[in-house]
Amino acid sequence: MSRLRARGRRRASRIHPALYLFPLPALVLYVVFFAVPTLQAVQYSVTDWDGFSPDFANVGIANFRDALTDDDLFRNAATNNLKFMLVVVVLQTAFALLLALLLARNSRGGILLRALFFFPTILSSVSVAFIWKFVYDPNFGLGNRFLGAVGLDGLQSSYLGDDAAAIYWVALSQVWFHVGQMMVLFIAGLQAVPRELYEASAIDGAGRWAQFRHITWPMIAPATTIVVAYTTIQSFRAFDLILGLGGNPPRPSLDILSTRIYATFVNSEYGYAAAESLLFMLLIAAITVAQRQLLGLTRGSV
Repeated sequence: MSRLRARGRRRASRIHPALYLFPLPALVLYVVFFAVPTLQAVQYSVTDWDGFSPDFANVGIANFRDALTDDDLFRNAATNNLKFMLVVVVLQTAFALLLALLLARNSRGGILLRALFFFPTILSSVSVAFIWKFVYDPNFGLGNRFLGAVGLDGLQSSYLGDDAAAIYWVALSQVWFHVGQMMVLFIAGLQAVPRELYEASAIDGAGRWAQFRHITWPMIAPATTIVVAYTTIQSFRAFDLILGLGGNPPRPSLDILSTRIYATFVNSEYGYAAAESLLFMLLIAAITVAQRQLLGLTRGSV
């Protein structure tokens, strides 16, 4: 009997060889659509290839040097992208957390409001761009009409026509677009916090702020890390929203790295665009690592 039980346990713990085939489709897709194009980008980034000619020359690190030191358009796009990312990450994370705290309970009204705030996420970027073009129109837009109706004519603006502030108005559109999606992640994190912790802290006399600081914030730190990292990557991928609001090509005040790289490809500078793309990837990686370190330090100080 004991032999039969031991044999059964061995069979139960043995992994069928066919299970090793399950990751294969994902691995093939990763290699074909990410690993191979990345290696090709590295290869072309040190050439002057125009994307059409069979021959090209090796230029070493000249493309990287020119992008970092001699290309005002690339530096302007990087600056705009950093401004855009800073506004989106701060506002989107803050508003998403605030909405999640207010709507974490599964009441009928809360669920309805969650669906309402999540609705913009299911829209296409082009649709969102058309909506906000209507809002930002300086003559007939909803924004200036509303300000005029409440007597705040002095705050009326040309919005996207103001080069100094245009990137910030697009950032607000991006926040509206994705705040509901991030709210759902925060709600999932909040609902995973054990209620016993709040009950015990209430018995000890802890107020709402103390509960948030010592219980809620540390417990939702994993969700916060995901939200911040995902929002950062979204900020660098706002290609279609920028083109929808700023046209193609966008003005320098609305140019970000993804639109700048696209313009370089269109100009048949494939080698130079490949170098810009690699710098783009390194910048995202560096910012994501820095954010993870910062959030880790924040959690450690709580």
